[in-house]
Amino acid sequence: MIAPYLTAKTWLHHVSAGWKLLALAAISIAFTQLTDWRGLLAAAAAVLALYLLTLLGHWSRLRLYTSLLPLLVGIGALQAYASGWEIAIASIARLAAMILLADLVTATTPMLAMMDALSPVLRPLRRIGVDENQVSLAVALVIRFMPVLLNEWTKRSEAWRARTGRRPPLRLLAPFAADVLRLADHVAEALESRGFSIKRSQERNQEENKD
Repeated sequence: MIAPYLTAKTWLHHVSAGWKLLALAAISIAFTQLTDWRGLLAAAAAVLALYLLTLLGHWSRLRLYTSLLPLLVGIGALQAYASGWEIAIASIARLAAMILLADLVTATTPMLAMMDALSPVLRPLRRIGVDENQVSLAVALVIRFMPVLLNEWTKRSEAWRARTGRRPPLRLLAPFAADVLRLADHVAEALESRGFSIKRSQERNQEENKD
């Protein structure tokens, strides 16, 4: 149910999860500050080239994001109408580049490694009685689940088009949201039945006590 982690090793697999998440955050912030459409278009092209070269032989992952095309087109059309085509191109290029970068991190980072990278940052939450391990698990699950949710919406959209020949209406969002909540419940039950968060917390506490 979680977006597939590529077991075939690439150069990005050897970079620590913390550095990848830090680079993702820094680059995303840089993209928000960049406004020139030519610079953003070049950046998006560079990110796409990096994506294709890194995930050589696994380009089928791009199919997970076909459901985003209507959204990108809609955003572009709205921006073009309100602010001009230059801003529209800049917005689409920025979003596409950030999505591809996020997927690179997802594809090359195991969930446990992502949790290990997030836990030290969230450790101050202990002062208010919050277990940082559970929060890091939640964040990692959100990151890993996005491609799965996009894929599920794509299946619904394609099924609707095959039956009716029309674009999917907004009323499909209600059953989709219900399925997402059921999926979340199943994942929570599976994690709880395996004592996942408790086990990780105990392991971390043991390691900290040794130090």
